[in-house]
Order: sequence, then structure tokens, then C-alpha cells
Amino acid sequence: MMLQVGDKAPKFETVDESGNTFRLNDHLGTKLVLYFYPKDETPGCTAEACSIRDNYQTFQEAGIPVYGISGGSTESHQKFKEKYDLPFPLLMDEDNEIAKLYHAYSKLSVIGLGVKRITYLIDEQGEIEGIFGGSAGEEGVKSSEHAEQIAGFWGLKL
Repeated sequence: MMLQVGDKAPKFETVDESGNTFRLNDHLGTKLVLYFYPKDETPGCTAEACSIRDNYQTFQEAGIPVYGISGGSTESHQKFKEKYDLPFPLLMDEDNEIAKLYHAYSKLSVIGLGVKRITYLIDEQGEIEGIFGGSAGEEGVKSSEHAEQIAGFWGLKL
């Protein structure tokens, strides 16, 4: 069953592209964007990441950290981040276990077996406040306009 608005966000621990530990529990008390993307360097994933990059200051000023998460290697995440000057961490999910926890893994994704493009907006209590994409999402992820979608949900002006 898909995660729904109001559900507790599943707890997990991983590292980012630089090896820094990320624990979801460490972010209680603040809003958070967690966006799953299929693969580094693909057109849709690049457009999505660059949309967020270009508007990242708005999220920073609002105290809302943004994390991208996908499979792939540390090296592919580092290259993707450096090539597009992404100012936010890219979390590792090499075995897709986190994607499976968040129902962001499917045998029927756009690129076949793999991670679906889905974003969870998590509130200060660790509950899912909004979802873009997936069957539970109110609207799909618009890759090149994704920052606007997220900001609009929280009433932030870009």
C-alpha cells in the first residue's frame, strides 16, 4: 500500500555522495524535502535537480533542507552533483531498500525496473505532509518545474 499524507515517514539511515551520515530522525523539528529520482544524468532527473538548484536559496531561507535520493554509485552521484553544481546532498540507496520503504520502487517505472520519480514533503513531526508523483501523489512531478511545485505547496515565493 502506498504511503499517504498523514503517515509517518519511514525512518532510515544512509550516507550522501560524500560519505556523510543521514538519519531521518535527525531532522525532526524541521520540514524536509525528500525526492526520489530514477538515475543520475538522465534528462528528466537532470531537469528536476536543476529546477531545485536554481531555486535552492528559497528553500534555504525557509529552513527547509532538500535531499535527492537514488540508486547508483557514490561516484555517479558525485559526478552528477559536480557537473550541475547541485547545492544539496544526494543520498545513497544502492540496493533500493529506501525506495522500497517509500513505495518509490516499481517493476513498472518509466525506465523499467527501478525507482519512480516521487517527492515526499515531510513536516516537523516526521509525518508526510505532501506527495508529488506516484499513485498517491496529488499531481505528478513536473521535472523542469518541480521547485515551483514544492514551493507552491508551502506557499513560498520563488
